[in-house]
Amino acid sequence: MAEILITIALPKGKLGGEAVELLARAGLPVEGVDTESRQLVFCFPEDFLRYIICRPTDVPTYVEYGAADLGIVGKDTLVESGADVFELADLGFGYCRFVLAVPRIKWEEAGRSLETLLSLSRRVATKFPRVAANFFAGLGQQVEIIKLHGNIELAPQVGLADLIVDIVSTGRTLKENDLVEVASIFPATARLIANRVSYRIRHKELHSLVERLRKASEGLG
Repeated sequence: MAEILITIALPKGKLGGEAVELLARAGLPVEGVDTESRQLVFCFPEDFLRYIICRPTDVPTYVEYGAADLGIVGKDTLVESGADVFELADLGFGYCRFVLAVPRIKWEEAGRSLETLLSLSRRVATKFPRVAANFFAGLGQQVEIIKLHGNIELAPQVGLADLIVDIVSTGRTLKENDLVEVASIFPATARLIANRVSYRIRHKELHSLVERLRKASEGLG
């Protein structure tokens, strides 16, 4: 009976490219694997491995429902998805962070006080409503959250919202749109996740693979 391949879900985009580099560092086969190509499945039967290429936001879903045994995904995407998976390792690359930001003039009007700002501004635009809701709940604040799919910085400029919760790496886009960071929510890096059932049933195979990836990730970031 042929052994079932271990399936790893990889994200498209820059994070996917870095994930492929990690796989190579771990000594895993990556010949021809391109997360930006139209090919979505790459099989290496001699190594008992298969990679599937997904949109980053879909990686937790493929892993949660068992279409993939393992996955590499940003912590930001993982938290927002709420997927029921094992988070096995911080892989150390793809650093970014969640922030609360507001137009500079609004920050000045609030006397640079977050408490005052939140007493004046209750509408928040974001691509990450779960993250935003958890953050404000932790502050004991009730706000109206408006979900957008892109260009969050536009919302304050046209009066849709005063506040935004977004993910940044350098903060350059905030500055270009005259927005200032007023609170840091949490940092995010790439994480290795596993399907709960797969990790129990195939623990020996997956644990060995996970340890190779952990070791390869040391010093990254």
